[in-house]
Amino acid sequence: MGTAASSDFDTDTLRRGIEGHTPETLLSLYTDDAEIRLVNRNATPSHPKVLHGRDEIGAMLSDVYSRDMTHKLEGCVVQGDRAAYSESCQYADGMRVLSESMVTLRDGRISEQIIVEAWDE
Repeated sequence: MGTAASSDFDTDTLRRGIEGHTPETLLSLYTDDAEIRLVNRNATPSHPKVLHGRDEIGAMLSDVYSRDMTHKLEGCVVQGDRAAYSESCQYADGMRVLSESMVTLRDGRISEQIIVEAWDE
């Protein structure tokens, strides 16, 4: 069970980072020791891609938000030390991606995140 934390997660910063293509803004929402587990078409639930710390997370965010695509925060719910949000994306060629995230918060920042992505195929 997670440690109790304040629920002052900044959803405005989350929206600005996602929709403004600013990985630095998004990275500010993570703790130094944050961990992301990513499940998608290339990283199965049995073998998710795991990122540790702000350096690895920052590199992933820089890669994703440098691509020719749009990002939209579809919704976000925060309750105590947990938050969940949906992000929809579309590449310039029309391919769409839907991403669902469940996060654990510590002092209003993301300490753990599970991301599940579905792609047009």
